[in-house]
Amino acid sequence: MALRFTVQGDDEAETAAGLQLLVAAGLEVARRPVDTIGNGWMARAVPARTTKAPVREDRGPGVSG
Repeated sequence: MALRFTVQGDDEAETAAGLQLLVAAGLEVARRPVDTIGNGWMARAVPARTTKAPVREDRGPGVSG
């Protein structure tokens, strides 16, 4: 399951300000503010990737993936 945090606002500035609060809390921007055509503005953030996927050592030579 992926976590996504959404900010909704009445205008671009309000939505951008809300997105900055999420970034300050350690999240990464996933979608900058966009106009939802009549329903206000929306932006998204996701948890920051701090680690890479583990490397599997049990694969033989020439086997990808």
